[in-house]
Amino acid sequence: MCSKPVIIVGNGGHARVLIEILLMKKKQILGYTAPTEEQNPYHIAYLGTDEMILQYEPERIELVNAIGSIFTTKMRANIFTFFKLKGYRFCTIVHPSAIVSNTAVLGEGVQIMAGAIIQPFVRIGDNTIINTSASIDHDCYIGDHCHIAPGCVLSGSVTVGKGTHIGTGTNIIQNIKIGKNVIIGAGSLVLRNIYDDKKVYGSPAKEVSE
Repeated sequence: MCSKPVIIVGNGGHARVLIEILLMKKKQILGYTAPTEEQNPYHIAYLGTDEMILQYEPERIELVNAIGSIFTTKMRANIFTFFKLKGYRFCTIVHPSAIVSNTAVLGEGVQIMAGAIIQPFVRIGDNTIINTSASIDHDCYIGDHCHIAPGCVLSGSVTVGKGTHIGTGTNIIQNIKIGKNVIIGAGSLVLRNIYDDKKVYGSPAKEVSE
């Protein structure tokens, strides 16, 4: 969790969820950045565009990546990479109601939302979202910049490649390997391995055209 004052990067729905967690844990929020000032129900201060962050020394603050992911994680990944190269650090955030095994390994900037379950020996890469009530069973590996959407269930020993988006309510059976930059549509049932850069949907999940 954050150990320094934080700046929220973004101001959409995902930002509101993260702000609530930070407030629950009594963390100091300096404000948020976004292209334009927008109404914020938590009355968090608008600091300006993302470039304003560069006015703060990296060792004095931490960042919260509040850019969500609907079909792609590219924008979220770009934000993370840009500020990491400038020397900034991103908070790892875990909702108090989430269950996370002591043997799980969480990368920098991982966000685990309410009701999520992370079982033993799971490894989660940097900047990945495990969203509301998702269940990640034993020995799974999830790469950097992924989004496991609300209600997903990953059985044991599933591998998920970097930059993959797994849609709401998807179920994946044990030992499946999913490649990089894959998009899995909501409500899918994954019974077979999926190669890099594919888009799949359905029960059972099948490749679909763009």
